[in-house]
Amino acid sequence: MKQIKCECGHVNPEGTVLCEACGKPVEGNQHIDGNEGKRLLNMRYDGSARRSQTYNKSIIDKIWSFFSSVKVGVWLIVITLLASAVGSILPQEMYIPADAESRDPAIFYEARYGFFGLIFYQLGLHNLYSSWWYMMLIALIGISLVICSIDRFVPLYKALKNQKAKRHETFLNRQRLYSETETVTDEEIRNVKDRLKKQRYNVRDENGHILAEKGRFSRWGPYVNHIGLIIILLAAILRLTPGFFLDEYVWVREGEEKVIPGTEGEYYIENKDFILETHDENDERFREAIEQEGMVESNYQTNLVISKAEEGAVTGAEPELEPIIEDKIQLNHPLKFDGYTLYQAGYQLNEFTNMSFEIHKKDGVSELALDTFTIDLTSPEMEYELESGFHVEIGQYHPDFYMDDGVPASETNFPRNPAFILYVTPPGGDNTEISFLGIGRNIDATGENQYNVSIQDFEMHDVSGITVRSDYTLPFFGLGAAIFMIGVIQGMYWYHRRIWIHPKDDGLLLAAHTNKNWFGIQKDIEKVIEDTNIKMVDDRKELDE
Repeated sequence: MKQIKCECGHVNPEGTVLCEACGKPVEGNQHIDGNEGKRLLNMRYDGSARRSQTYNKSIIDKIWSFFSSVKVGVWLIVITLLASAVGSILPQEMYIPADAESRDPAIFYEARYGFFGLIFYQLGLHNLYSSWWYMMLIALIGISLVICSIDRFVPLYKALKNQKAKRHETFLNRQRLYSETETVTDEEIRNVKDRLKKQRYNVRDENGHILAEKGRFSRWGPYVNHIGLIIILLAAILRLTPGFFLDEYVWVREGEEKVIPGTEGEYYIENKDFILETHDENDERFREAIEQEGMVESNYQTNLVISKAEEGAVTGAEPELEPIIEDKIQLNHPLKFDGYTLYQAGYQLNEFTNMSFEIHKKDGVSELALDTFTIDLTSPEMEYELESGFHVEIGQYHPDFYMDDGVPASETNFPRNPAFILYVTPPGGDNTEISFLGIGRNIDATGENQYNVSIQDFEMHDVSGITVRSDYTLPFFGLGAAIFMIGVIQGMYWYHRRIWIHPKDDGLLLAAHTNKNWFGIQKDIEKVIEDTNIKMVDDRKELDE
């Protein structure tokens, strides 16, 4: 890298604006009208060289310069905010209501929101916050924050760490606050030094050249902010990492035991009983809502048992379960265990468990059933060999039946309105009969069936909708937010103040600079030069306009 030697003898790296040793302008800071001697110095980063403005040859240099731009960072944030806003127009897939006609996003969005919902789904906006391109935007913002911080922090830190009390006259008389006193005594200078120390300035004296400084730590506030934001962004990315974040939904029927999603088969949940309680229809507070909705829930809860699979189970074999918790979960009263939280999120009443069927002779001569069979509606077998010799085969099973343009279909996979197409073969016969059977439906598909299949009985159960969550990223979000707020306080309530005193003949030059609150530093100077012959500094901000 090209180096530039100042007249004071100090060698500065290329891109340095103010000499690191004496503060004399090295390059830049000249005004286009030729009045560079009257123009205030650009004190950003104390004139030190930044990598992004020095190197621009290799592809790495160009990438560094691109991401070190504040404009690039702002645009990345704006694009991410716009994408987030679009993604919040409709609920994300994880927030599809439990009582929706279908929880399949391919069906739900178009059915509920029409053409816009279809486009929303096809563009992948239903899973926006976990999509690769959204995570890429988050990562690019993080990269921009890191490069911006390093590109500015390192030169500023070096400049402030290596600054000297003795500065070039040009550096002093081109500060915003400046005065020149022709005659001053040594006693007055000593008094000024003592008063500066009493105001908690860190005073350095180099052969009569004085630098008084305090509040330097406030300059690191923005970079502390960046650290907090980077931790928050990393926490957002960690949510895509298995083991750090879990948000699953599971339906558990009464009497059913299921593995808890995301626990890798370690924990199981058993629904012992679902309880629904409603408000009294005579309660004046809820009468209007009851008239509109039919009922208003006062409580719905699941009594459950959490079991843990014993270690060392043979792969493929049924694990041995040890109950560890027997409790209940209610709306807004979740159950927490081993880093997991279970929420009562929904329910389904009167779902069919199984159905029993009878086979009769169609002529109705005998009222006795020729045979019976039962179908488990949660996991039906496709073929049934009956003792009487009948063979029954399920041709089609529609758990939640409806007609779609004259074709039987199912809105969901849950047995809420089961319907079947059955193939019935009588004993010793090759003539298979077809029947369509459902609640309130018993249709002879050909009109030539000799046997009639009818529903004899059924059992029903309630189903609990339970959300399973585990979030180990929350401490990172909390840590990032706390660090961010520390940076805000650090940069907002303190400010960096520097006062230079430069002896000249029998008098002195007095200059001062601060990153904000110019009124405050002028009040400090007034106090330290009180009752002395030293002239008060003039505020020459008009020179920078």
